[in-house]
Amino acid sequence: MSRWDFVGRTDELNRLLSAVGSPEGRGLLFSGSAGVGKSRLLREGVAALPTDRYAIWSVSASATTAALPFGGLVQVLPADQPQGLSPAGILRWAVDLLQEQAAGRTIVLAIDDAHLLDSPSAALVHLISRAENATVLGTLRNGEQIPLPIRALWTDDLVDLVELGPLSSAETTGLLAAILDGPVDAGSADRLFRLSAGNPLLLRELVLAAAGGAELTRTYGIWKWTGRLELAPSLTDLIDTRIGQLTPGVRSVVELVAFGEPLGLQLLERAVEPTDVETAEERGLISLVHDDRRLNVRLAHPLYGEVMRRQCPVSRTRRLQATLADLLEQVGKRRRDDLLRVAVWRLDSGTAQDPALLLDAAAQAFGRYDVPLATRLARAALEAEGGFDAAELLATILMFADRPDEAIEVLDSVAGDVRSDRRRSRWLTVRGMVSYWGLSRESTVEEIAARSEELTDLADLARVRAFEAIMRLHRLDTTAALRLAQGVLDRPAASVAARELARCTIAHLQAAQGRFRRSATAVARVQAEAARWRGDMPYLQLAMELARGTRLALSGDLAGIDAIVADEFADLAGAGDFRLGSGYLAILQAYAARLRGQSDEALKTSLGACAVLATSRVYAGLAHAERAQAAALRGDPLHAAEAMAEADRTHAPGMAVLYPWLEQARGAVLAASGDLPGAAKHLGQLADRLRADGLTGHEVLVLLDLVRLDQAAAPVGPTCTDGSRRTVAQRLTELCEQVDGVLPPLLARYARAAVADSPTDLLAVAEGLAGLGLTVYAADAVAMALHRLRQSRSATTGPARERLAALLGGCDRISTPALRQLRPALSDREWEVARLAADGVTSRAIAERLYLSSRTVENHLQRVYSKLGVAGRAELRAVLRSMPGHDGGDLA
Repeated sequence: MSRWDFVGRTDELNRLLSAVGSPEGRGLLFSGSAGVGKSRLLREGVAALPTDRYAIWSVSASATTAALPFGGLVQVLPADQPQGLSPAGILRWAVDLLQEQAAGRTIVLAIDDAHLLDSPSAALVHLISRAENATVLGTLRNGEQIPLPIRALWTDDLVDLVELGPLSSAETTGLLAAILDGPVDAGSADRLFRLSAGNPLLLRELVLAAAGGAELTRTYGIWKWTGRLELAPSLTDLIDTRIGQLTPGVRSVVELVAFGEPLGLQLLERAVEPTDVETAEERGLISLVHDDRRLNVRLAHPLYGEVMRRQCPVSRTRRLQATLADLLEQVGKRRRDDLLRVAVWRLDSGTAQDPALLLDAAAQAFGRYDVPLATRLARAALEAEGGFDAAELLATILMFADRPDEAIEVLDSVAGDVRSDRRRSRWLTVRGMVSYWGLSRESTVEEIAARSEELTDLADLARVRAFEAIMRLHRLDTTAALRLAQGVLDRPAASVAARELARCTIAHLQAAQGRFRRSATAVARVQAEAARWRGDMPYLQLAMELARGTRLALSGDLAGIDAIVADEFADLAGAGDFRLGSGYLAILQAYAARLRGQSDEALKTSLGACAVLATSRVYAGLAHAERAQAAALRGDPLHAAEAMAEADRTHAPGMAVLYPWLEQARGAVLAASGDLPGAAKHLGQLADRLRADGLTGHEVLVLLDLVRLDQAAAPVGPTCTDGSRRTVAQRLTELCEQVDGVLPPLLARYARAAVADSPTDLLAVAEGLAGLGLTVYAADAVAMALHRLRQSRSATTGPARERLAALLGGCDRISTPALRQLRPALSDREWEVARLAADGVTSRAIAERLYLSSRTVENHLQRVYSKLGVAGRAELRAVLRSMPGHDGGDLA
């Protein structure tokens, strides 16, 4: 594990440096809670100051030195102080001494924990701050008594006082990535952020404890925290010190809140004395938060609860939890969450006797996608004689916990209770779901189709048919899938959940076929009915997101992808360990980042998706295919090939509907390896297959990849009656009539411009693509235009170069065949000379730096100008900026 790097706090650090270095700058004091990073910020700022300009003294005050005169400045003042001087004389002597030692440099006095300075030291600091060539920096801890001379520093406008807050979520994630030498799973980073409340000291203790307890694991380069909290002695001591000594009454308040937060204030005051609640609030142990019309009580810091719960004896823990359940039942379960809270308290306190309560709570937890909690409650309901309904729910949840074998065992245990059509249909659908997606048994489709013939109730039959339809879609039996799904929609007896699952099947197929408007309408209908299907079939959300995500990705609607990634479901899925949901959304997020040219984010997010989906085969192949695409975009053929091999290994045969994405990624991997003919051949065959399968929405993007490989004139599709075949450009023009949206006409124009060798049209297409946020596609179009201009030896390449430079300036490291084609075959020495010349270095200076003659430098430059097609230095910088690898680095 690395040392704790200094991450974030850029604004605060700049403000500190400005306070010292700018003419109008004044001193600066940072105040904040313990562990928030004040001392580290002060040290980093002081370390950045040049000692040739500043005479720097750093002081760390402490409680030990606070009782000694000038004890706080013992590191600054000499031990042999003059005798016989008055207090004022001593102060004057000390100031003169520092001025003498500064030798004309600006004095910087940095005091950590300035609130612990003794009175004489505080007075001296105040006096120094009034000197014209002196600046005082320091830190203060909130809630501490501050010496009057120090307080006067900001009240007299000698320094600025800045409150240093906790790290943001993004800063916390950055710090974790720096210390662990790799990215951290988003859910883990979020949980650690919430537990530490952005406090770097507490975060450090949490990470050290987790690492020491082997609770941090790394998969595909992504760190993930198991969620099990190891409270190391150092962390416990730290929290104990903050909590302090508690009276029995205040302890009861804190313990009840620790086990029940958020607790309504009125409910809490039924169990404890109001005066104890007031005391706990005054001491900063609890906080009162308005929630609609209720005033809720929470602990002031999440870790207070962890420590209090760990330290509470088991018997008292159970009593407190039973008390909380009794209190809430007495006042009535008025809010939806109240039922879930009572069930958990009853379960934890050993007083759970009602399987119906546990079953309802498990369903509610699953409806919130909290898989671990739902599993626990459903298992408890089954053990409490919850019967078939509990077994059905538990098996369903286990499927989404990536435990299909356990799910089958649970279903088999109640097979003898399947006596009604209702139970038979539900047993069949859950077992079919587990068998098909959990265990990858393709024969499941025929099995449940045959077993469904036993059903006589039309509503129950519709439920099974809806599941059969989506299974058939996923294995690419699209005709049967559409027939079955439409049959469910046409059946009045079908339940809302069955109808909307069938509608998701149709919406997904419509998206793949390029009928985006109809697909969007269908998904909107499903979303509108969510309140009616979520209680019965919360996992229907996955089918809806797959349909919606397919439409957004194929239509190039990156803003739409951003919207669903930021939706409530994404937060719930991540927090509740609903991996199929969070994993699929991560794939979409990586896809959007890739098309924007944000290759760093694309690779990191796709790796995260691979890690989340590592134990499941439903979307694992898709995640690795997206990782392969990200690696290919970055010009990393080895990584891309490894990811593609992993995609093939993990791809579930029952998810054949995803084959277009995997095969498109294979084309990108071939191109990244330099096998452009192989890539073009593969993509051409893929386009023909997609056409035959009727997946024209996918076909458009594959044809786009062929255009980007400069294959717009290549033949695709079947042979026509005249013996010829359509070209890529012609096929794209045909698809404008079949595929919805603004993208197909733009891509058809792109292909026609490529065939016509029209730089003007290519640049116009690039603007259209850039307007959609499709930066990589836009950059490729400009690169193609530049290539055409060079081939024609045009003298008007300047605007195109500038446009490409602007597009690439917003990207991370990207390398595509079109961009690589622009990079001339310059030698290393020519690149070196060209970079220096572009930066304005004269030929003579270049010669001296590289130990060459000026004539040799000029010869190198002439060869560079010739290869780049420029007239001289004036155009050189723009040309280099328009090429990936313009810094001379290797493109691939």
